[in-house]
Amino acid sequence: MTDIGFIGLGNMGGALARRLLKDFTLYVWDLNRSAVEVLVDEGAIAADGPDGVGASGADFIITCLPTSAQVDEVIFSSNGLVSTISSGALIADMTTGDPMLTKNMAARLVKNGIDLIDAPVSGGVAGAEAGTIAIMIGGPAQLFEKAKSVFEAISPNIFHAGEVGAGHSMKLINNMISSCIRLATFEGLALATKVGIEPIRFAEILAKGSARGYIADTTLPTHIIPGRLEQGFGLALMHKDLMLATKLGQDMKAPLTTGNYAREVFQMALNELGEDVDISQIIKIFERAAGVDICEAQQSFQR
Repeated sequence: MTDIGFIGLGNMGGALARRLLKDFTLYVWDLNRSAVEVLVDEGAIAADGPDGVGASGADFIITCLPTSAQVDEVIFSSNGLVSTISSGALIADMTTGDPMLTKNMAARLVKNGIDLIDAPVSGGVAGAEAGTIAIMIGGPAQLFEKAKSVFEAISPNIFHAGEVGAGHSMKLINNMISSCIRLATFEGLALATKVGIEPIRFAEILAKGSARGYIADTTLPTHIIPGRLEQGFGLALMHKDLMLATKLGQDMKAPLTTGNYAREVFQMALNELGEDVDISQIIKIFERAAGVDICEAQQSFQR
């Protein structure tokens, strides 16, 4: 297998595609023409629409889009993949998607002799660029092995989560847990700042204690305390993931008390801060509630 199709070249998709370029011939498409041109300059081949990707002859096609609805469109619309893709091809959906819709798409595709697996990722754009990102795959064992041979060009951290839909379920659960930890940590940081603890000292201590983790180790010292509130992931996208996670909980009749709380806090933040802000901006909700300015407080310790 040498030819791969790739649809969706946003922040994450572009980073993933760039790693595949080192080992494969890549046919790429995105609504954003400039994103396509960046990859073409690096050696990719531009396709004319999803049907162009399908007509390229690639038998392994990756989608990496914001929602499952958009994946459905690029596969099943009049100029979608199914209009040109060959029987026996494999579609790997790296979108953070809806497990139920993914299962539905897989069932529809298999009637055309086409397989679909879900393969979302966790670790951010930085993890994709560094080749350390986690890839969680949902699909039959033989398709997992086929996909693994491709995804090893992206990262060694490849996991078989289970059958179709399990990868997306795992990603949603991961993001729900991460969001809950984020909110608790930001709330604690606001309290610590009001008590008079230096914010960066709070992060250093937290990173060595039982509450350590990515938020304490990386998010606080890099994106929050210095006031650089850009982590490269949208607040609205994480809210979408929380909506899907809590919907999955309802579908499975599994109570998600903490997850539902996180979803509502993110909704409050969207209402207050707007749709087009970075996830790290949510710290402002906790600063306002506690009556503190964390960046200003940190600067006061350095004067």
